[in-house]
Amino acid sequence: MNLQNLGYNFDIAIEAMKQNRLRSFLTSLGIIFGVASVISMLAIGRGAQEEVLDQMKLLGTNNIIVQPVVEQKEGDVESSGGDAFTESSSKKFSPGLTLQDLEAIRTNIPYVETVTPEIIYDTQIIRSGRMRTGKIIGVSDEYFEINESSFELGDNFTDSQVEESLPVAIIGAGIRAKFFSGDDPIGKRIKAGRVWFRVVGVLEEKRISNQQIENLGIRDYNMDIYAPVTSVLLRYGNRSVVTGDDVGGGGGSTTTMFFGRGFAISTSSSSSGVNSGDGNTNEVDRLIVRVEDNQYSVAVSEIMSRMLQRRHNDVVDFEIIVPELLLEQEQRTKNIFNIVLAAIASISLIVGGIGIMNIMLASVIERYREIGVRRAVGAQQKDIRMQFLTEALTICFVGGFIGIVLGIVLSLVIQWFAGIQTIVTLASILISFGVASLIGVVFGYVPAKRASEQDVVVALRYE
Repeated sequence: MNLQNLGYNFDIAIEAMKQNRLRSFLTSLGIIFGVASVISMLAIGRGAQEEVLDQMKLLGTNNIIVQPVVEQKEGDVESSGGDAFTESSSKKFSPGLTLQDLEAIRTNIPYVETVTPEIIYDTQIIRSGRMRTGKIIGVSDEYFEINESSFELGDNFTDSQVEESLPVAIIGAGIRAKFFSGDDPIGKRIKAGRVWFRVVGVLEEKRISNQQIENLGIRDYNMDIYAPVTSVLLRYGNRSVVTGDDVGGGGGSTTTMFFGRGFAISTSSSSSGVNSGDGNTNEVDRLIVRVEDNQYSVAVSEIMSRMLQRRHNDVVDFEIIVPELLLEQEQRTKNIFNIVLAAIASISLIVGGIGIMNIMLASVIERYREIGVRRAVGAQQKDIRMQFLTEALTICFVGGFIGIVLGIVLSLVIQWFAGIQTIVTLASILISFGVASLIGVVFGYVPAKRASEQDVVVALRYE
């Protein structure tokens, strides 16, 4: 068929739709709502996928998190006199999570690329008469690479700053906006508790929603102050060290401890204006372990668990989290949910196709005489077949275009009112429109074939 015949059939289809505007519109409703539903459901699915990818970026693609927990105890009720958790049933001692655990993981476990600690203290941040509560985080210089953090200004800690436990800090974008609005913070000082820090770097802003903070159990990294772990242990106290104050001496004491990578610190019991009275005796609040490839994450986490349990005297006072596995499970759940939604939405397209077949069959009966006249003047069966098939496709095309617009609008409405991220992609538009066109061909072929097989004489005599 040449373009001239195709254009002629298209003109006939448009004319037929104009003569029956309401019927044509009602016929295309199934296609309109079907295309709109598929586009909006795929937009929700794409938005969910991007949300998981954003979470992966926040937690790190190859990271494993080790953090302390309250020891899980069990015992025989009878042997403990009715209480399974008495002192007699819990005699083992664990030093808690320490920097020595960090060095053991770095040195002994294969496929570990690097390890960085997090020591977290709640404190008050003060500068130029402004104050707000916040957190001072003790980290190593590898922390920012592991967390895929970029620097907006300044640079990372130097080896000498870490080794000498200097009071230097890297601040988040929120701290800069709050305390250094309009100023260059590099080289300036900011107070955390009773300690003044000199700012050497500013991190780029990380976009974190309240939902991500709640679901992932993470902090707002933009409002943190980061200092070398050695500086934090020196100036805010080492919770794993028993001092004179702890035993009631009141005079305080100083203890020197040596670790790898230049971690050599002298800890003091002097107060630094931080909240450390929460009973936490773990030297480190969290370890972030980066493996060389995420395929090793499960194996590394299992080896790490056994090693830490031995180091902690068989006391399970820690938990190991593999964020990637959790997020992959979340992604699989969302994918299943989205497939179900898309399948339900596709039913509208099938119903729309059935409606097109029904109306086109009725249209064939109404236009027997027109078919007979065209056949009498020389039209072949394939011409009649293409005429009605083109009409069915035209209805699908018009409904598809309207459905695309409605689907985009519906996606924006869902995002606005439900607070769910939706992303409309070109692929979703092409898929939905392609399916609509396929339905036009499949469900329009039967009426078109029936029209082309009508006897010329019978069609001309039809009243």
